[in-house]
Amino acid sequence: MGELTFLVHHFADYQSPLHHIFLVRIFPALLPVEFPVILRNGQKPRISGSVIVIIDLPCCDLSANNRDSQICRFRALYTNRWVFRKVGIELYGLNKKELYIADLMLAVTSLEETYEALRTFEILGIERKADISPATCPLIVENLGSSSSSPKDLFYALKVNGILRCDISAKVFEGIHSKLQAIVKDASSLLDFYYSIGSLVLIKEQGFKSNVLLGDADGIFHSIKALSQSDGRWRHSSNGPGSTIHAAGIALEALAGVVSLASTEVDQSMIDTVENDIMKLFDSLERYDGGAFYFDDKLLDAREHQGPLSTTSSAVRGLTAFATVTSGSLYPPGDKILGLAKFFIGIGIPGSAKDLFNQIDSLASLENNRQSKNDSFSSRKTTLVSIPLILSVPATVLSLTKKDQLKVKVSTVLGSDAPPLTVKLMEAFSSGSKDSSVVENQELKFDPENSVHLLDALPKSIDVGKYIFSFEIVLHDPEQKKVYATGGQTQVLIVVTGFIKIDTAEITVLDSDLGSIETKQKLDLYGENAVSLSANHLQKLRLSFQMTTPHGHAFKPHQAFLKLRHESKVEHIFVVGSSVKQFEIVLDFLGLVEKFYYLSGRYDIQLTVGDAAMENSFLQALGHVNLDLPEPPEKAARPPLQPVDHYLRYGPKQEITHIFRTPGKLPSQELSLTFLGLTLLPFVGFLLGLISLGNLKKFPTSVVPAIFAILFHVGIAAVLLLYMLFWLKLDLFTTLKALGFLGIFLFFVGHRTLSHIASTSAKLKPA
Repeated sequence: MGELTFLVHHFADYQSPLHHIFLVRIFPALLPVEFPVILRNGQKPRISGSVIVIIDLPCCDLSANNRDSQICRFRALYTNRWVFRKVGIELYGLNKKELYIADLMLAVTSLEETYEALRTFEILGIERKADISPATCPLIVENLGSSSSSPKDLFYALKVNGILRCDISAKVFEGIHSKLQAIVKDASSLLDFYYSIGSLVLIKEQGFKSNVLLGDADGIFHSIKALSQSDGRWRHSSNGPGSTIHAAGIALEALAGVVSLASTEVDQSMIDTVENDIMKLFDSLERYDGGAFYFDDKLLDAREHQGPLSTTSSAVRGLTAFATVTSGSLYPPGDKILGLAKFFIGIGIPGSAKDLFNQIDSLASLENNRQSKNDSFSSRKTTLVSIPLILSVPATVLSLTKKDQLKVKVSTVLGSDAPPLTVKLMEAFSSGSKDSSVVENQELKFDPENSVHLLDALPKSIDVGKYIFSFEIVLHDPEQKKVYATGGQTQVLIVVTGFIKIDTAEITVLDSDLGSIETKQKLDLYGENAVSLSANHLQKLRLSFQMTTPHGHAFKPHQAFLKLRHESKVEHIFVVGSSVKQFEIVLDFLGLVEKFYYLSGRYDIQLTVGDAAMENSFLQALGHVNLDLPEPPEKAARPPLQPVDHYLRYGPKQEITHIFRTPGKLPSQELSLTFLGLTLLPFVGFLLGLISLGNLKKFPTSVVPAIFAILFHVGIAAVLLLYMLFWLKLDLFTTLKALGFLGIFLFFVGHRTLSHIASTSAKLKPA
């Protein structure tokens, strides 16, 4: 097959939370050796073909201390991240943006997180290329059939099954139904009601044919309502420490489940009471920038505290769930619903999988909450929560030079097309002044091909600068106002850019006393300049230029600086001032001699002009001026030390040149050879003396002893030669290494030679 596709899905073994389970599609002989492959019930995996197996990565044993457990958990987490990125690219075919979102889903360690991951992919429309049901469904069936499964386990197992649509037998559903009905009757805490009633609703939605309705719906409704407070918040239990908005959202979802499962219509007065509690919750909304609203609980217990995102998400899910199944007089303010949507959109991509699910699921709840109630009790429409419409400007920077069009897009929170509507540009103010509008009540044209509203050309009254545009959405069908929340006027900051024209740029040296022009040169600030000026301390330097917008108005940039840099790297920066028509700066060198530290010499001139709305901002060298300043007095300030460039320490060092003594004059070659011959004469005399004394008579005559004797003398000669090489060429370690081998050789042959001589002497003595 040539490839290994990793990770169809990853979740925790609900019987052993100390293991991280990976479902992996394996091709033969390509399994990584670091992952032990096992199947449940001790089965061995089939690897003869492309199969689905389970990779079980043990995390921590029960005896591990907390620190070791955390270390082990992080190791599993990083392994999981690597595997998850493999599935994102190879199995799901995600792009970089989708891969980042998928990467947040890597720490799936429970059925709850499994559902959140699958639900997030489902809402975002990311389709799986592989079917994980064959490996996942048996685990769901095992969970649903276990008598030890908690209501929470059953709830999220059914949630996952609602997405995967596993084949669950009626017998399993019957057992769950009986168990959940008993839990509902005996429930006393809010979470018990929530998980058990929610599970019954899921069983009903998944097609269980038996009766799953609640007989005493009014009593159950009243039991849940008893946990509410006068301000619209709920407690988790009757003896709980405090009430929260997060619990209110859970309670509203549970009450919505009671209404949908009721065998008879729930008392309308109780529904009206809950609707009043919901309206009280809106009084606790907190406002954020840009018209966003959110819920936040006060910190009662750090262990139970939920952040603004989790709290707001719970409230939105509860509100939309309750509004979907009831018919009453609940009409939440459209601007508040729109503000909640802006809160979820404005936070960007959260940093955890849980927060990402809360964000995406809440937006889906706001978009898909409008359904008709078709039951045996009422033919009326359900209480409706308005669907928020989001106005956005794809490009908030418009160029007059390129004649950009103003484009406005209106869609639902998840990007679906909006109903027929008109977008109007009500007014536009300069960001610096809101005295009068430069644009009033212009209608944008709709482009059905791209689903955007266009303003073909910006009005002549809009020039380069920053503006606040106010848009308003007008629905074509007045009845749609009850369906969609458009809010009031939406303000968007628009930056209009353009090419700024620069005229009459010149630099002049003036006489200080008379103000007459000493030297004057024109400047081309669009091109290159290399002016060369000279001045003394009694003269002035003047720089002036004019800047106009494409519509001919005077333009004042955000930055305009003139910099003079001395050849000693001392810099002086001056702000270029502006009048009504032009920019001008005059440097009086007589008053600047102290600031210039009385440094005469060459000063490079540099002009910087820039603005966010200016398309041709520049930083340009104009040339230089040679200043002749007076000598500094004794107590004059000295120029500051210039900072050392620390990167110079990593550059090449200065080359070191070694100078050696000139070698002395050598003697002639003939004299050297004569000296060598005289040196060898004593050695020749030594050999002649040995012969004359007869010491060579005892040299062994037998073949074998003679060979050892010759080798012994050759070894001694080799040692002497080695000493000479050490003196001329070799180093100490090389010499010692060679001497070690020669020493062993000499010991062996010398011992044999001396043994022969000793035995010969012993034989001669008796004779």
